[in-house]
Amino acid sequence: MIRLDPASASPAAPPTVPAWALAPGRNACDADAAFRAGAALASLDTLARAQASWAGAWRQRLALRCAAASMRLVGRSEDAAALRDAWHLRPPGTDPGPAGAIFGAWRQLALQPPVATADRLAKIVELLGLRWDGAALAALCVEVNTLAESQRLAPFAAAAIAAHVVAMRPDAELFAWWLADVVLAQSLRWPRPLPLLIAQAFGPAFRREAGGKRIRPGEKIFERAVCVALVQAAAEACRLAADLSRCAERLIAIAPQLRAKGAGDVIFSLLNEDAVSGSLTTKNLSRFAARRLFERLQQLDAVRELSGRTTFRLFGL
Repeated sequence: MIRLDPASASPAAPPTVPAWALAPGRNACDADAAFRAGAALASLDTLARAQASWAGAWRQRLALRCAAASMRLVGRSEDAAALRDAWHLRPPGTDPGPAGAIFGAWRQLALQPPVATADRLAKIVELLGLRWDGAALAALCVEVNTLAESQRLAPFAAAAIAAHVVAMRPDAELFAWWLADVVLAQSLRWPRPLPLLIAQAFGPAFRREAGGKRIRPGEKIFERAVCVALVQAAAEACRLAADLSRCAERLIAIAPQLRAKGAGDVIFSLLNEDAVSGSLTTKNLSRFAARRLFERLQQLDAVRELSGRTTFRLFGL
């Protein structure tokens, strides 16, 4: 029988962003935009610090959203489904390809503490397909830490590092968005960053007017746009958390009914990953047993099939 921590099995409902903060604010003044962003981040702060059983899956699904937005920024066509395939269906240890590597950079963001070192950033820029001088990366680490420790409000610190990177390297906007989430997390003292901002990069927060040109890092009203974007990003993250919380509660509730050897490993993976291969194998679970287990979980309405295929299927909360 699978036993899980009762505290994880019956979590409190995730918080939501106040409705007044979500009122249209693209044309708000700087102070109003910052105030709304603060209210939204206060709601998100609880989730960022929580140790909910489903927090891993939540972070990885946010990473997938940011990776999908990254494809548009770099001129690639892969959507979320293609990125899932590139990452989860490759043989272990093999190259996921350029799109999968970018997804890997966002996965790393969600998994590791918000610490900037030259070695870490060198690995990230390589995943993002960039070349960057080691001395320049070391100087960038100093800038990241200086901004995070400054007295600037977190959204403005995040906007500042993005503007700094684009000023240094106009071809590195993707890296600028990645670092913005790091600085945001450092400024707010979050244990790990949340992939947030680039998912809003092509939304209304970063448009001067409906259908207008996109506001890029470093432009005059970029700081205000970041504040507006964070309200929407926090609201979407909270809604996703509420959805995954309900799914995880269902999965944990039916866990004692599962008799398959290795079912605990599968549940752990489902709670910590965006997607799990339907042919997952572990030391306690064969491929055939995994298929039967996922079919059982589907029958119990405890997982979703994410690929839409009848073979090479992927499952998640």
